[in-house]
Amino acid sequence: MSGFLFVVPPLVGHINPAVGVAARLAERGHRVAWACADPALLHRLAGEEAQVYACDGPVPGAEGAARPPDLRGAEALKFLWEWYLVPLADAMAPGVRRAAEEFCPDVVVADQQAFAGALVAERLGLPWATSATTSAEFTGAYDGLPKVAEWLHRRLAGLRTRIGDPAGTADPRYSPHLLLVFSTPELIGPLAPLGQRIHYVGPSLADRPAGPGFPWEWLDPGRAKVLVTLGTANADAGGRFLAECLAALRERAERVQTVLVDPGGTLPAGPAGPADLIDKDVLILPSVPQLPLLERMDAVVCHAGHNTVCEALWHGVPLVVAPIRDDQPVVATQVVDAGAGARVRFGRVTAPRLGAALDTVLNDRAHRAAAARVRTAFRAAGGARAASAHLERLAAHSSR
Repeated sequence: MSGFLFVVPPLVGHINPAVGVAARLAERGHRVAWACADPALLHRLAGEEAQVYACDGPVPGAEGAARPPDLRGAEALKFLWEWYLVPLADAMAPGVRRAAEEFCPDVVVADQQAFAGALVAERLGLPWATSATTSAEFTGAYDGLPKVAEWLHRRLAGLRTRIGDPAGTADPRYSPHLLLVFSTPELIGPLAPLGQRIHYVGPSLADRPAGPGFPWEWLDPGRAKVLVTLGTANADAGGRFLAECLAALRERAERVQTVLVDPGGTLPAGPAGPADLIDKDVLILPSVPQLPLLERMDAVVCHAGHNTVCEALWHGVPLVVAPIRDDQPVVATQVVDAGAGARVRFGRVTAPRLGAALDTVLNDRAHRAAAARVRTAFRAAGGARAASAHLERLAAHSSR
């Protein structure tokens, strides 16, 4: 039996893939614990029985950690690092160290954006694995942007001086021991790096809390079905986009039913409020059981968030992607290059353009065939089962 400490940021898209891996390890008799700045969120996603060490750190949306919704490109990246990722690492480090000293893990599993996990493990001489919940940084995202790359390296060097081993050399985003990538080259493309320590395990999907009941009987088997979602972190930025989606899809109501996720309540609601069933064609809800719902969808319109894209393609569902910021433009490019979807401009899309892209995805068999190819690769990669096996081997090797 080995011990595994998962260090994750308080972000749903980063915790969910790790949950499946941790559950698999626990099923095989290993000790599992977590370090996170939002224990309530961790318990909601991983279960109340999860052993969680609370860390300090900013929670997205809280005062000082709320990113202006209009930030894009380099400015959004700078805000993410300066106002969130670096302060999060500094704040989490004492809690991560306390967790490591009390739990005594054989391996630390550090999310790629939870730098404190990698740097504290390095300082304590513990082997650590990277949990890469997005593949954007493996595809030359900063090629041609040497000033940006240098700026990022300076921020990481400062973190190592404060909380890591000053003599260390490993980039805390890429473990020299084991790098678990929750995707496959069939989506990432020809730039997907190779190496003995790099393992493409595909999506790690685990059972999730069901949440409020979903009206499954509402779905019409005689029409195509489309899910529109901007994930959990873009409620403040999506009002105009969701309105254009609503207009485009209502024009196609004769042949398309729509489930539209509006957590911020930005769209006009029916008499029962934001979770009201507008009519027989469009259902607007603040949240949905996404994984079981995807089994019944014919297309997804989303922000190109890595988790949403991978969950859709796990089910062979093609996409219309409208990236907003961060890694999303890179993931959107992966979707288009793989042939599994079409891309529109988030800030400028109109209902006619969105509708045309959706028609293409729904009617062009090539998109569905490409999505099916990625689905086959994802399912062959092994997901949580493969990731846990790699972690077991790292623990066994490190204990020799």
